[in-house]
Amino acid sequence: MANESKRKDSGAKSAHRPVVTIHDVARHAGVSSMTVSRVMTGKRHVSEAMRERVNAAIAELEYSPNLNARSFSSAVRVGAIYSNPSSSNLGTFLMGAFRQSGESGCQFLIEPGANEAEAIASLHRLVEARIGGVILPPPLCDSQALLDLAASADVIPLAFATAIPREGISAIIVDDYKGAFDMTRYLIGKGHRAIGFIQGDPAHSPSQRREQGYRAAMAGASLTIRDEWIAPGLFSYRSGLDAAHKLLDQPNRPTAIFASNDDMAAAVTAVAHGLGLRIPGDLSIAGFDDAQIAATIWPELTTIRQPISDMASRAVALLSDQVREARTGARPEVKHVREMLTLVERASTGAPID
Repeated sequence: MANESKRKDSGAKSAHRPVVTIHDVARHAGVSSMTVSRVMTGKRHVSEAMRERVNAAIAELEYSPNLNARSFSSAVRVGAIYSNPSSSNLGTFLMGAFRQSGESGCQFLIEPGANEAEAIASLHRLVEARIGGVILPPPLCDSQALLDLAASADVIPLAFATAIPREGISAIIVDDYKGAFDMTRYLIGKGHRAIGFIQGDPAHSPSQRREQGYRAAMAGASLTIRDEWIAPGLFSYRSGLDAAHKLLDQPNRPTAIFASNDDMAAAVTAVAHGLGLRIPGDLSIAGFDDAQIAATIWPELTTIRQPISDMASRAVALLSDQVREARTGARPEVKHVREMLTLVERASTGAPID
């Protein structure tokens, strides 16, 4: 009876004892949660003194990792951080990524990262979830702080849709310059000479390449680019509305507008309708990406198709293979995979009406 009573008392104490988390261990040891995770998974880049301190904290707090998490410790995990939750491309990206994760037999985790500080916090959480690789879209793929953090945590980074692939980092890329060049030449071929352009987010490497392609095509046709025909944008619908008003609320407005992505092109369409302009009679509008919004607005949008779903699928497949290869002790081969762009002609573009 006494032993039974002791067991009951012990069970009651255990039931009411607060659950100890990895963050509690980190605070107790005076280190980051990522360091605790690295100690527990046996990863490198942890000094022996630090390892002993963490293990002591684990013992003192009687920390026991979640059993479900432990049962999946051998699973290959690939993470991704997205920077623009309102982007029309996000759903398409996730569709391709989750489809491929099932085919590749890996777990796919996603975290937000609207700015570098938020992205760093998200990468810490992904590291704690024991990812082996992480997909970084622009502008995160160009952040040295994120890349350094990934390296210190033994996480393999993959740059997604970057315009400046790095020598030591795998990447899924497209030729933004050629896509923008081809679209501008297409509009010129329709007879347009006054072609406005909406820039993308200056923090994104593809933005500069798309503007360079536009300018090169205009220069190649000996066409002048007026300062008032260039408007800043941030790849968001809201920034597209502001840019559209800048370009259209002027007496000498362009006959065609090429926006750096479809969200901004869709905003131009809305403003043009509000002004009573006929599309494409009074104004031709073109975008970039072929996001879902391109085929859901009226008239449907002429655009450059970037195969986001296929690119996401390729990224997950490549990264999961690299994680498995790294687990054998081998050094995964860095690969730069180029996907093809396609010009998709729809009803939003035509010849200018004199």
